[in-house]
Amino acid sequence: MCVTKCAHAGTLRTMGNGLKQCARWAVGRCAGGRLLDAMTTKTDLLGQLRSEWAHTGRTKRAREALEVLRERHATLAITAADDLCDVVQLLESGSRRSVLEKAEVIRALLEEAANPLLHRTLLQTMIPGIVSVCRQLRFGDGIVRDPSETLAMALGFASELLVDWAGESRQYAAPDILSAVRGRLRRWLLKEKAALCALSFFEQGDEQAPEDSPLLTRLSGFRGSQYDRIARLTYARVFEGRSLRELASEDCSSQGSLRSELQHFATHHLI
Repeated sequence: MCVTKCAHAGTLRTMGNGLKQCARWAVGRCAGGRLLDAMTTKTDLLGQLRSEWAHTGRTKRAREALEVLRERHATLAITAADDLCDVVQLLESGSRRSVLEKAEVIRALLEEAANPLLHRTLLQTMIPGIVSVCRQLRFGDGIVRDPSETLAMALGFASELLVDWAGESRQYAAPDILSAVRGRLRRWLLKEKAALCALSFFEQGDEQAPEDSPLLTRLSGFRGSQYDRIARLTYARVFEGRSLRELASEDCSSQGSLRSELQHFATHHLI
């Protein structure tokens, strides 16, 4: 698995199907501001996002979006802002705005999140919190090879939440968003761990997987589909602990080819 490199900003659009599409969408269109401590990754995702936002947040469209925010929320403490980059700076921990003032700006941004640039601004200011959530979950250490992939998924989940919650008025919008992102990211990591566990069963071990594994739910979704055969073989290998030799004999295939087929199915459809 790999994370698509950050692309030039375009108009934000509704999330596509699938978690990986969600991650690609976020990486391609998110922005990064002043963040928490440096994170070591194979892909300098945070640097890419920060550089991209430094341009997008100061465009003419960004200034127009700021005027829309001002018109609809005249009492917000953003009079000193000239563009959306300034709005994000006003929301940083070192600014002179009070916690309540910042909360009101974030609430307003969520209410106006149907506007692509205001959606983006809210996601921008949430990035330090999203990084913190990833850190709490150790960036998927032991499950995901590149920490930037975990971050990309978290950004994708956050952006998806902003699409779903756009227009809502939440008094504690920031904590609500981060809590929901953490829950979704944790569930994703558990599924990734289960899929990795499944891959290990396709090697030499013949031990049986627990029946309460999230993998079982995933396999059930392939019943009656074009992958019904390989899903049944996966179930037999992982949950019944049957040997590759036995399954290959019943399937009239070689052990090597069946192992490769099971691994390919797990990599492309279960992970």
